[in-house]
This record gives sequence, structure tokens and C-alpha cells, in this order.
Amino acid sequence: RDVWSGKFDFLLACCGTAVGLGNVWRFPYLCYKNGGGAFLLPYMLVVIVSGVPIFFLEVAIGQFTKLGAIKSWTSLCPLISGIGIASAVIVFYTLCYYAVILAWALFYLFQSFRAELPWANCNNTLEQPSHMPGQLDLPPHQGLVTAIHVAYHAPLACLSAAAVVFHWPTKYVLQITDGIDDLGGLRWELAGVLLLAWVICYLTVFQGTKSTGKAMYFTATFPYVMLLILLVRGVTLPGAWKGIKYYITPNITKLGEPEVWIDAGTQVFFSYSLCIGVLVSLGSFNAYNNNCLRDTVIIAGVNSGTSILAGFAIFAALGFMATEQGVSMEDVAAKGPGLAFIAYPKEVLLLPVSQLWSCLFFVMIFLLGISTLLTDTLALVTSLGDLYPQLFRGGKYRKLIAMAAGCFACYLVGLTMGGMYILQLFDFYGASGFTLLWTASWQCVAIGWFYGDQKFYDVIEDMIGYRPGPYFRICWKYLAPILNTAIIIFNIIKYDPLTYNKTYNYPAWGHAIGWGLALSSIIMIPLRAIYILCKAEGDTWREVICFC
Repeated sequence: RDVWSGKFDFLLACCGTAVGLGNVWRFPYLCYKNGGGAFLLPYMLVVIVSGVPIFFLEVAIGQFTKLGAIKSWTSLCPLISGIGIASAVIVFYTLCYYAVILAWALFYLFQSFRAELPWANCNNTLEQPSHMPGQLDLPPHQGLVTAIHVAYHAPLACLSAAAVVFHWPTKYVLQITDGIDDLGGLRWELAGVLLLAWVICYLTVFQGTKSTGKAMYFTATFPYVMLLILLVRGVTLPGAWKGIKYYITPNITKLGEPEVWIDAGTQVFFSYSLCIGVLVSLGSFNAYNNNCLRDTVIIAGVNSGTSILAGFAIFAALGFMATEQGVSMEDVAAKGPGLAFIAYPKEVLLLPVSQLWSCLFFVMIFLLGISTLLTDTLALVTSLGDLYPQLFRGGKYRKLIAMAAGCFACYLVGLTMGGMYILQLFDFYGASGFTLLWTASWQCVAIGWFYGDQKFYDVIEDMIGYRPGPYFRICWKYLAPILNTAIIIFNIIKYDPLTYNKTYNYPAWGHAIGWGLALSSIIMIPLRAIYILCKAEGDTWREVICFC
């Protein structure tokens, strides 16, 4: 079996998968959507009770079993081994839509080589530059409060702030239509950069840990340089503290909304790469006596610290934009997944030689994303390689062909997500929310109650040389499953159907597709349990379960 070629390869690979677009892209927009500081409270609670303990759990499982997600759970707890299959389904959905985000970053990167950045003024983004304020043709479902406000209250020549907002969601980048029933035509520019993203991923991953581990030395470290530059520039902008105050001041009334809690749980699991089999696979390439507990503490601190750092950079830029436009923080930008692609490009315009900084920024975004894409792809290949060794390890060319076919399949699925509607279905239903919390709860039950928390502590002591305190055992057995289940129930009771930017309501068949994506992974755990029980030997149910 492959092993990491250097002692820092695993640490950087985990940082690469854990520190990614989830920190720089997803965390800020969820903070903004859920009332700024109000989001930080449930986020930190989930990190302490569920995020860090499950991170440690998954890495330790991989290091102990030397197997990918599917086979490792089969060996530890056959009755609930559907956890591994569910993880494989979730990581496939994640790969399909995560690469699309990278394609957007590449698109912006190539646009940055122009003599003038396309989003620097409205003449580059509006179809008819001759439009005067009050005559801008904007689809009503966009919900771009800032753009409309500025269009009605400022001369056209002063619309540089709104140009960033226009450039992101309109047809010039994504060609967003009026609804999911009209996906529009194929955008060849985006199809091309999406293919480029998958080609880079394939060429990096096909050699396994040797190439992936070395790539992490650059992809996992360079983004911090750019992030610190943007943070320093952001906090020196006029009005920056208005945004930072909004970021760190909790709106307690928001804590009564189920969406805040489900978003907090989703963000922790998404950014920590939990329940998708990645950490199990990465841990399986470790030496048996590697101190995985030490690595967990380091990576958790880096992960959450990066998220909070990125939040300061984003909200500093939003505070400046709100001051510049004379609007409140709530109305400064659309509260959607494109928030980072609004605030960061605006901040880049304020740096000298903006084209250079724009290129470096979108290289940073791409590197953050590609590091996660690489490890997610490696995890899926590892799990499938354990199941079908003759296909993925039976020869050099078999593995190359199998991996190429898998990457191309993900690319074809990603072509449907050129806009936002399908991507948001994958994000909301297929690879986050219910699916991650459901899988996490069963992981804790499997180790805490079926395999045995004390028995697993014996395994950890044998690997790292000492026995951890009771914190992890209590979280696995009680706190984490209770918290995860409570968030799921809370969200079901106050379920609010998915909308785009709070203005576009998905049709019933759109929600049906979304729930189909969610159930395709959720149902794997009970189905696998039923299958195992039916095959098990024994005269009574107690004997059958003990046999399993």
C-alpha cells in the first residue's frame, strides 16, 4: 500500500483538504447570510463537540485499518458498514460541484490578464453601456439589492462598486436564467476551464500519494500569503470596521432560526472534510505509530483559524463597500455563494497594479480548491481501489484508464452546473446538511456503542503510545450524536424549502431531485444493515446482531 514519502506530507494533505474554499468562499457567505457574529456561536459549538472529535476518529480509523472508507467500516463494524458507501456517494457529489467553483476561479483568472479588469467599471459588464440610471434591465429574481440601489442613486460613471456585483451573477459569467426549468445554453468558456481543472486534477492524482503529497507543499501554503495581504489591505479601507463589527457582533435572535444551526453544522463538516471518506483514506497512508492526535489538534487550529481570518478579510471589504455606497451591511451584497467573488475582486481593484493582484488572488482561490479536489479524488480512488484492486491496482494502464473515466464522468455532471440552480441543489441536498450530520451520527454510534469506545481507546493507545483523556470518548458516545441529531430534528421541524438568494423558489420537481440526491447516500446505511442482518447466521436477533 502507498505511504506518504515525507513526514509532513500527511499534515499538509490534511490541511489541503480541510483548508480550502470552505474557509475562504463558504464560511464568509454563511456568516453574512446568518447575521454575522450570530453564526460564530453555533459554529464554535459544533467544532468543539462534533468537528474535532470526528476528525480524530476518522484519521485514527484509517491509520489503524490501512483501508479506505468503505472497507475500513466493513472491518470495524459490519452492521453499520453502509457508512463507507454513504461517504463514497457524498464525496462523488462533492467532486462534481466543487470542480465547478474552481472553473469560476479559472475564468476570473484568465479575465485578469486584460488591460483593464472587466469588473472595474460598468461599461465592461453591462450589455448596453448607454443605459442610464433607472433603466438597467435586471432579472427580478436576482435580488441584487446593492446593484439596484446604486443604479438608482449614482451616475453611471460611478458604478464601479456595482460593476463587481453585476459581473458575478449576470449572464456575463454564469448566464443565470429565470429558473431551473431553463438551464440555458452551454457556456463554452466555462466548459473549457472546467475541463482544464479536471485535467490538472487527473495529472496530479494518478501517481497516488507521491505526486499528491508533494503538490501540497505549494497548494496548501501559498494561499496564506495572499490571504494575509488582502486582510491587511482590507482593514485599512474606510468603513472596514463597520463590516468587522457586523462580523463579530452576534444577533442573538438569529439563534432561534434552524437555518443558522444547520448551516453551522454543515460548514464544520464541509470545511473539515468529515464524513466523505477523505480523512480515513489519508490516514490509511500513515505509519502505524504516527501521532494522529497531535496532527488533529494542529489541523483543527489551522482550519478554524483560516475560516475566521478569511471572515475578517471579507467583512472588511463589505464594510468598505457599504460605506462607499451608503447602504447598511444587510444590503451591501447578495447573500449567496458568490459573495467571495464579489468582495474579494472589489478589494483587488483597490491595490496597485490590480491586474497582478487579481491574478495572484484567483491563483490562490484555485490552489485552495484544487488541494481539496486532489485529496477528495484520492479518497474516492482509494475506496474503490480497495473494492476493485484488479481495476485500480492491477496494472499501470488500468489505473490510468479507470481514473480518467471517473474524472470525465464528474466533468459531465459538472457541465449541468454552469449556472447556480443545479449547483445549489448539490450543495444543499447532496453533499451537506442532512447527509453529513446523518452520517456523522452513525459514525459515532458505530464506534461508541457497537465497536466500543474503550476498545477503540486501546487501539489509539497502541498507535500513539498514550491514552487520550475522556473528552473524545464522551463526545463520540454522547455529545456529538446528540448535537447532530438535535440539529437535524430542529431543521425538520422548521424546514424551509431551498431558495436562490431568498427570492427564487424552486419548483416541486426541483426539490424532488434534491431530496433524491440526499436519500441516495442516507439510505445506504439502513439498507446495508438490513442486508447484513438477512445474511447473518443465528437463531435469535441477539445472536444475529452479535455475529454482525
